[in-house]
Amino acid sequence: MVYRDKTYDEERALYGIEDSEVVNCLFDGPADGESALKECKGISVENCEFRLRYPFWHMTDGVVKNCKMSDTCRAALWYDKNISLEDSVLGGIKALRECENTVMKNCEVVSEEFGWRCRGLRINDCSVESMYPFFECKNAEFNRLSLKGKYSFQYIENAVLKNCELRTKDAFWHSKNVTVEDSLVQGEYLAWYSENLKLVRCKIVGTQPLCYCKGLVLEDCEMIDADFAFEKSEVEATVNSHIISVKNPVSGFIKAKSIGEIILDAKCEPKTLCDISVE
Repeated sequence: MVYRDKTYDEERALYGIEDSEVVNCLFDGPADGESALKECKGISVENCEFRLRYPFWHMTDGVVKNCKMSDTCRAALWYDKNISLEDSVLGGIKALRECENTVMKNCEVVSEEFGWRCRGLRINDCSVESMYPFFECKNAEFNRLSLKGKYSFQYIENAVLKNCELRTKDAFWHSKNVTVEDSLVQGEYLAWYSENLKLVRCKIVGTQPLCYCKGLVLEDCEMIDADFAFEKSEVEATVNSHIISVKNPVSGFIKAKSIGEIILDAKCEPKTLCDISVE
């Protein structure tokens, strides 16, 4: 079945359709209906615009290509499984949540609270602007992601990020088993309370990074504006730049090009057992 060149505004307009194509359609109008494609399976949606709420809930095995979800299209994709989004714009709040096996390519996202609690998320060549993105995601891969956010990747687990530009604030707080390679990570208070975070060939910019970490590894990284770094952290770090100051690391080693100040408080517990050296 093909649904082409139509305008839909009623409640659950195409509810439960299967093995169908939706092409060049507009979801908008005075009826202001919600959940246009809820419970659909095996559908392809192309060149459509969505201005109404909750269009893709509980969808399975779907493809969304060259579509636009306006800022009024809130909570667009929830509880979906095996969904592909390509060349699309996601503009409403809470655009992606509680989804499994989602692939995104060449998409533009402006959505607060984006990507919460998703599993098996794959993002390639996308830009995301979000206040609070990727909260509690698991088993995720990001390649060439451009992110502008604030409280990003909190409680994320089992993730790999490559060739990304992350301009954010409290990124990777309480994260577990995350690797970031060949990326820019710019913000404040990076990755406090993280476990098994590994940064490889990354440029790290911002104040008070990487504190209270367990199993932290830095390989061939550059650090800019990094003061009071590594406080109370278990760390193995090789840094090819100057560090403004290092404060009370717990264990491991820190090798840097130079360090402005090493702060070891006498009353600090546990006592520092970290080997700190410069070139």
